[in-house]
Amino acid sequence: EKLIPTVVVRALEGKTIPVYGDGRQVRDWLHVDDHAEALLTVLDRGRLGETYCIGGDSTRRNIEVVRMLCEALDRYAPANTPHADKISFVTDRPGHDFRYDVDASKIRDELGWTPRTPVPQGLEETVRWYVENQAWWQAIRDRGFTSERQGLSGGG
Repeated sequence: EKLIPTVVVRALEGKTIPVYGDGRQVRDWLHVDDHAEALLTVLDRGRLGETYCIGGDSTRRNIEVVRMLCEALDRYAPANTPHADKISFVTDRPGHDFRYDVDASKIRDELGWTPRTPVPQGLEETVRWYVENQAWWQAIRDRGFTSERQGLSGGG
């Protein structure tokens, strides 16, 4: 999902923050550093030919994550009004799954890996990184990347 960069960048640009449907879709959230560590753990200790699902054991509704991001944005990049006021509920993508959840018990039980970064801390660190590195993401925007909707016919 592109939820986090879309929310943070659009908020920093003063744009609305689109949330699909009513925001009740559930996702298993995992910090990128934890994901990288899990991959290295599999490379180091995993059994050849086995499959290991990597998950955060931290399911949350999208709207909950968006609100947490908005609270962090209010701390690191305050605006005239709370960032949550920019949330805009939009029509969900056709066929969009309601729940993405991962059973990470095998990597935990066999390889001893568990995520280290709690979701609130990871979101806080991510927002701070985007605020402190605006030149990096702005260069990507300048090359033509937009955070507009994907997955609808007719370009809508």
